[in-house]
Amino acid sequence: MTKDDPLGLLVPLGDGEVSLVPLREGHREALREACGEDRAIWQMYGVSYDAEHFDESFSRLLANPARLPFAVLVGPQLAGMTSWINADPNWLTAEIGNTYLRPRFRGGKVNTPMKRLMLAHGFACGLKRMYFSVDTRNQRSQAACAKIGATLEGILRNHIITWTGYERDSAIFSIVERDRERLGL
Repeated sequence: MTKDDPLGLLVPLGDGEVSLVPLREGHREALREACGEDRAIWQMYGVSYDAEHFDESFSRLLANPARLPFAVLVGPQLAGMTSWINADPNWLTAEIGNTYLRPRFRGGKVNTPMKRLMLAHGFACGLKRMYFSVDTRNQRSQAACAKIGATLEGILRNHIITWTGYERDSAIFSIVERDRERLGL
């Protein structure tokens, strides 16, 4: 536990081939390559990691104390990234987001074990509620939230102004402590 991570959330996690390690400067080039595999997706993200914006976005992510980022690995290969966002030790809540997976790692084979690792660890660290904020245009991410058992709480209208200037509506999904038994966490 540190001042920036008082709950101890940013620790290496693993489940079979899928592992999460704290994102570091040494991941920059591999993540740049990964993020370049789906240039169109960045139109639906609050921040762009496309080639033009990658270095600035990556540096800001590493410097942001409100974000605790992971590199997502499948075996030795970098599959993408995800983060704890705004973990609150008083309210015992945190968002899981800033998630990107290379196209070949999508479809649940990585996202489901990755999210289950984070959820189980979050509960073990004392969190009572973890949530996901998804652009309502992003049907694939909404389906992924439902697949892991998250509950749709509602839509926040004009929740975020994205890097493109788009006024994004966000679908909010959550998993709370009383869901643990149902989800086997």
